[in-house]
Amino acid sequence: MPEEEVGKVSDFFAHPVVAGIELSGTLKVGDKIHIKGHTTDMELNVDSMQIDNVNVQEAGAGDSIGIKITDRARRGDTIYKVTD
Repeated sequence: MPEEEVGKVSDFFAHPVVAGIELSGTLKVGDKIHIKGHTTDMELNVDSMQIDNVNVQEAGAGDSIGIKITDRARRGDTIYKVTD
């Protein structure tokens, strides 16, 4: 499936498992993303995202968001939006 780069991991928190992401594109709740890095490779659906601890449905380029993820991510990992 085609993928479009939409951001980079800027931070990672282990409890709860959350990635801080600097967006370079648009991301919405419900989008499927692929997180790819040197040792990271996971796909997941965005169930929720937050900006400054406030839930949002959509965020765009320049926003810093937090999303819950299923496994460890590392700073600099690339976030791709999977498009059908």
